[in-house]
Amino acid sequence: MSSQDEQFPAAAAAAPEPAATDEGMTWWYRWLCRIAGVIGGMSCAFAGLWNCVTINPLNIAAGVWMMLNAFVLFLCEAPFCCQFIEFANAVSARADRLRAWQKAAFYCGMAVFPVMLSLTLTTLFGNAIAFATGVLYGLSALGKKGDAISYARIHQQQKQMDEEKLTGTLEGQA
Repeated sequence: MSSQDEQFPAAAAAAPEPAATDEGMTWWYRWLCRIAGVIGGMSCAFAGLWNCVTINPLNIAAGVWMMLNAFVLFLCEAPFCCQFIEFANAVSARADRLRAWQKAAFYCGMAVFPVMLSLTLTTLFGNAIAFATGVLYGLSALGKKGDAISYARIHQQQKQMDEEKLTGTLEGQA
């Protein structure tokens, strides 16, 4: 509990916890995204460390960036891995409030930068799972696929409106 919560216990109790915006994500898809984020963080960390064992400065910069990516992925997706950091839970809570498309853009952009910096197999394969995590969040931002019945109704309504417009113009010409 922070010092502000100790000073104002009524305000701390009255403040509701912000609900995670699931945007229609099922529980298993949310866990899939989290697990992909953790695995992506591990692959970025190992590949980044391996990338730093060189004398090429661009490879070293890309490796350091990849390890930073791993830290951010762990901080956002699995804050229990960063228990020694005070602000880990706050960052994770803030990341949970982001929309899926925002997470997708952030993770994909984060994963593309080291590849642009130094295009090697290590950076490519190391960032692939982190990029895939962004893609998973991006797919969830697209939403659920509609069912065939509702699409058939929409198509029928459009067809009926087109026929009414066509008959209306033909009657207006006669």
